[in-house]
Amino acid sequence: MNWFILIIAGLFEAVFAACLGKARETTGHEMYWWYAGFLVALSISMILLVKVSRSLPIGTAYAVWTGIGAAGAVIIGIVIFKEPATFWRLLFLITLIGSIIGLKVVTD
Repeated sequence: MNWFILIIAGLFEAVFAACLGKARETTGHEMYWWYAGFLVALSISMILLVKVSRSLPIGTAYAVWTGIGAAGAVIIGIVIFKEPATFWRLLFLITLIGSIIGLKVVTD
């Protein structure tokens, strides 16, 4: 169950990165709604990370959390923000995801 919660925490990290990106593109009241979404997603992500760090090694939990967030942010950047999907970006994204899976496999 802790790994599932950690995945959710990492996904919320990607959401708060996406909210920052959208806030940068908007102005006025809409910008503040994106910043509010950032704060909510950040809070949820951190609370869930704290919860799982009580039972998983902190080094593993943090690495997986940031890895999921980073991979999610790259995917969101490519899909939503139309960032380039170059060979090298995709190759390193795949190696990042492989590393996250590897940490899961070698951690109890």
